[in-house]
Amino acid sequence: MDKINFGIIGAGLWGEAHAEVYSTHHSARLAAVCDINEEKAQRLASKYGSPKIYRQYQDLVNDPEIDAVAVVTPDFAHCDPVVAAARAGKHVITEKPLATTDEDLIKIESEIGKTNITFMVDFHNRWNPPIAITKKNIEEGSLGDIISGYFRLNDTISVPIDMLSWAEKSSVLWFLGSHAVDTLRYFFDDEVERVYSVSRSEVLKKRGIDAPDIYQSVLEFKTGIIATIENNWIVPNTNPFVNDFKLNILGSKGMINIDMSNNQLIERFLEEKSDHPDCLVKPFVHDKHMGFAYESIREFVDCLTTGKEVKTGLEDGIRVSKVILAIMESAKNRQPVQVRY
Repeated sequence: MDKINFGIIGAGLWGEAHAEVYSTHHSARLAAVCDINEEKAQRLASKYGSPKIYRQYQDLVNDPEIDAVAVVTPDFAHCDPVVAAARAGKHVITEKPLATTDEDLIKIESEIGKTNITFMVDFHNRWNPPIAITKKNIEEGSLGDIISGYFRLNDTISVPIDMLSWAEKSSVLWFLGSHAVDTLRYFFDDEVERVYSVSRSEVLKKRGIDAPDIYQSVLEFKTGIIATIENNWIVPNTNPFVNDFKLNILGSKGMINIDMSNNQLIERFLEEKSDHPDCLVKPFVHDKHMGFAYESIREFVDCLTTGKEVKTGLEDGIRVSKVILAIMESAKNRQPVQVRY
């Protein structure tokens, strides 16, 4: 069977995760890397054996040798490369969120609707083992009727300060809140009907980044389930791991608590430091990266080779972005907001 030729648009941290999958998967080939920073594109291409680099995404999507495209640009910059790839007839996987404005969502939905391409939004938490176990318990009825959920997903302040040069063009809601919203939709097999949120901006503004520090949001689902999500970008850098991640699902017959804040599965004590090595997101096993950050991307390759349906498609991306837009509107006006699908 011929391998699927992949092109990557965006040569940052998550672009490298895509590059590793396409350069090692038995059904894939890394054929091109694109980044407006040619040095970054060249570095990633050289490391993973890509024969081509591009500076403009239009050139990559119009390359006749490319079969599928991974859009791994910043949160706010997904629309144009997604639309261009779809118009060129390429299969597309894009990192979350799908888009950050209603206008971009309309453009993407319209263009994808004209094609027969396979399209996936990479909500990789659905491949996270504790999330998968919780979902199975909910489906089996072990928890009874679901009453409420709590999802806390925060980052250390190093993320908006040091890691993301574009933090103030996005927000912690797009960067982390989209994971929380999609995971809760996945758990409950339900859609958010109304939201109420408050936010606060102080710490990051003092550091020169015009972005809210924190959002606290209440989500009302159509079936009556109530969920609370917390997202902030100001956890101290002394936290043992970049994520502060806690989750609770309460049902009429049971409850599940998840704490992935500090990778507590392993504690490592060395002469110069103590830490908690990653063993879920991107662990390195037998000379290969494993973990749920890679499994979602590998599944996209599998979907292209087998023809099976993707788990997180266009509709999931649209609905998550609609909820985030409603949360932002609510926080701005300090009033409950109906989600407009």
